Amino acid sequence: MEEPQRSPDPILDALHFAAQKHRDQRRKDRNASPYINHPIEVAYTLSAVGAVTDSVTLRAAILHDTIEDTETTSDELNQLFGAEISLLVQEISDDTSLPKERRKQLQIERAQGISDKAKLIRLADKICNVRDVTHTPPAQWTVERRRAYLDWTEEVVSGCRGVNEELERCYDDVLRRGREVLSDVLHEGSTSDH
Repeated sequence: MEEPQRSPDPILDALHFAAQKHRDQRRKDRNASPYINHPIEVAYTLSAVGAVTDSVTLRAAILHDTIEDTETTSDELNQLFGAEISLLVQEISDDTSLPKERRKQLQIERAQGISDKAKLIRLADKICNVRDVTHTPPAQWTVERRRAYLDWTEEVVSGCRGVNEELERCYDDVLRRGREVLSDVLHEGSTSDH
């Protein structure tokens, strides 16, 4: 196999790799947006909201779903991006061989014990996901399912606190607004039934 060309910017290398790995994937939102938008948004949130400049954290954010959602292996990440990034991505990847409910519970249980860099990525990921579930959810998700998802993220985030005030404040804001939007949707639905 031919060795891929490398950019002088390691963040662009991570972006190129993630774009290749996620190229045929779509998000579950109503518009089926390109999957790569999500890891870019997570890294952007870390930088723009959390003022995170650490290249390892930003690259791991871009790569954070590659092990979980593509055929990427930890060895592959280790070879291309180094042990620190590979371990960081592994740290925040769910074991997809487990049932979904068990994976969600493990995220709650393990949140407090993960590294600070993993907590930063987890916070940014939940900020982005709460926005998506609030404004562009999967078409088949009911308001109740969306609310349950927001509640679950709050449990995960509670174990990630203490690493970045701005990200935590942003999460709290996004969660509050999300609950308001979903409450309004629920209220509109109940008044239109009468």
